[in-house]
Amino acid sequence: MDSAPSEIPRLALKILVAGGFGVGKTTLVGAVSEIRPLRTEEQLTAAGRGVDDLGGVERKTTTTVAMDFGRITVRDGLAVYLFGTPGQDRFWFLWDELATGALGAVVLADTRRLTDCFPAVDFFERRDIPFVVAVNRFAGTRDFRPDEVSRALDLDAGTPVVRCDARQRASGKQVLVALVEHASTVHAARTPVDAVVGEAR
Repeated sequence: MDSAPSEIPRLALKILVAGGFGVGKTTLVGAVSEIRPLRTEEQLTAAGRGVDDLGGVERKTTTTVAMDFGRITVRDGLAVYLFGTPGQDRFWFLWDELATGALGAVVLADTRRLTDCFPAVDFFERRDIPFVVAVNRFAGTRDFRPDEVSRALDLDAGTPVVRCDARQRASGKQVLVALVEHASTVHAARTPVDAVVGEAR
């Protein structure tokens, strides 16, 4: 990872990373963050197995119970703060607080459990927060075209769908660039957004 600058940024943009349980939110934040990410993971217990659906992610042993946090410095004085949301519905009460002041959001999707995306999609659509859907590639899963995923999730026209590998820094950064570009069309008057697009290229 890059060394983290000590200067406090004059401008910080906030991006959420959301999606269903076990879709790769913690992995994505950790892959792109220039600092060691803050994680609030706890071990899954036998009691939680009756509450959390582990279908498709049977090997998962931990879960985020509050948020993940990471940072990317775009240039001197400008940083992007990443907040990964918890996936289980019993922690959704935290989403409103995390979403306050957000430039936009990445909704991570797993095609094995695509319906898990609906709560996040609905959350951001209802609050007019720009978002992109990033289909995280998992081994052995069928590869759907972006337009197929868009139709399956009944996305509004113009909402981008991109493919990614949440483990790869470069792939994660491309997802963030796609989000900032999309947000710049939604918030055309926000000059700092346009600046981030230019710097991120």
